[in-house]
Formats: sequence, structure tokens, C-alpha cells
Amino acid sequence: MKRLAYRAFVILSILLMAPAGIRAAAPTPSPAPTAAPPESAGEKQFVSSATTDLQSRFATTAQAAAAGYFQYTTEDQTGAISWVNTSSWQSDPQHPSQLWYDVKGRLIGADFSVLQSGANPPRPNVWGISAARWIDFSPAHVHFGIKTASGLQYGGVGTKTMGMVGGSVENPTAADILKISKLSRWKKLGIAKPQSASDVAFVFKFPALWDLQVWLVPNPLGAFAEHNPNVVPSAAAQNQD
Repeated sequence: MKRLAYRAFVILSILLMAPAGIRAAAPTPSPAPTAAPPESAGEKQFVSSATTDLQSRFATTAQAAAAGYFQYTTEDQTGAISWVNTSSWQSDPQHPSQLWYDVKGRLIGADFSVLQSGANPPRPNVWGISAARWIDFSPAHVHFGIKTASGLQYGGVGTKTMGMVGGSVENPTAADILKISKLSRWKKLGIAKPQSASDVAFVFKFPALWDLQVWLVPNPLGAFAEHNPNVVPSAAAQNQD
């Protein structure tokens, strides 16, 4: 999940909890894309090795699916569509927790993650990557997909919304999502309501973690930058800032 998508999830979670009649403040205009800090020799080696390896094994979404990844977001404004493998939250360089594809199915990037634990978890110091590159994705929350006639639609909720229906982020179920769909706040998600639990294609806990985002295609702004001018979003891309 790109940082922009996670930020959008956090904002949506706040809106889901807001009483009726309260409106969100106007969004702050996004700044122009900027370059990431220069990469160290160790970081360059990590990016090079990861790119060669992952492009050889996961160049297509079919290869990703065969390895246990599945799509759980729409295309964001950077042109990335995220695929997750929930067995790889504690990543290693060969097993990222997420892969990004563009609308043509080209592998363009990946997320590597390290699970957080304790009250003040330190940033990771692994693989020769600067600790400053790791992004805080916390608290834990829930993602799900809803079956519709036109394909899957994607959503997410936090701890408080799960609690409203007697559910838990630790063990989310399709039945919980069905109950949440009956709340008036569901309409803020902007997706179809499931008619039964069987309409929930998937539901999973997204744990609190440290996240490292890496472009696996050339990027003049750097492999760790948020945007990549070489990746052009489609007209269907959704602004998630």
C-alpha cells in the first residue's frame, strides 16, 4: 500500500467515525513530487538485487497470484495497484508484503514490511536501508473486497467501526463486514453493499508495521520516492491524498 493510500485510509476512518453533519476540512493541495534523499551504496545494492529478483519472479499478476498475492486496492494517483500477501508481513528481501502493478499488469514496485510490537517500536535497521526510509503504518486496521457485477470493490475500516458490530481487528470476518454495511456510515466508503456474507470476497487484518516502498522500474526521483514520473496513471486512477 502506497503512503498516499494509507493516508487516505486514515482520513476515511476518521470520517466513518464522525457524527452526521460534521464535514471534513477541505484537502490541502498536494505539493509537487520531490526526489528522495540520495541512496547509499548499500541501498543501491538492495534496490538492484530486489529489482532483478522480483522482476524475474513476479513480472506478471498471474505469477503474483500463484505465489499467494491478491489485489486489494484500486489504482492510486501514482499509477500503482497494490497486491498483498498476508503471509509476508514480516518481509525479507525475497518476499515483500506487497507488489505494485500498473493498469497494464506491469510490475512497478513493492512494499517490504517489518511488524511493530510494543508501545514505541524502533524503526528497522536492516538490509543496509536508512531507518529514515521506513514509514509508520499504524494502527492495525481491516481491508476487504466486495463482489459486484462489475468486479471487486475495495474498502477498509478501523478498530472503532469493527467494535460497533462486535467485531475485532484481530479476527475480522465476512459477517462483520456485512453488519458494518448496514450502518449509515457505509455510504462514506462509496462502494456497493454486500447482500450476504458470501459477497465479501476477502477480509484481512492489516497489522501495525514499518513499511519500505521501493520502485522496481527506473525513477529519476529515486527508488524510494513517493512518485515516479516514468509511471503515468490512467484516467481511472483515484486521488488518495
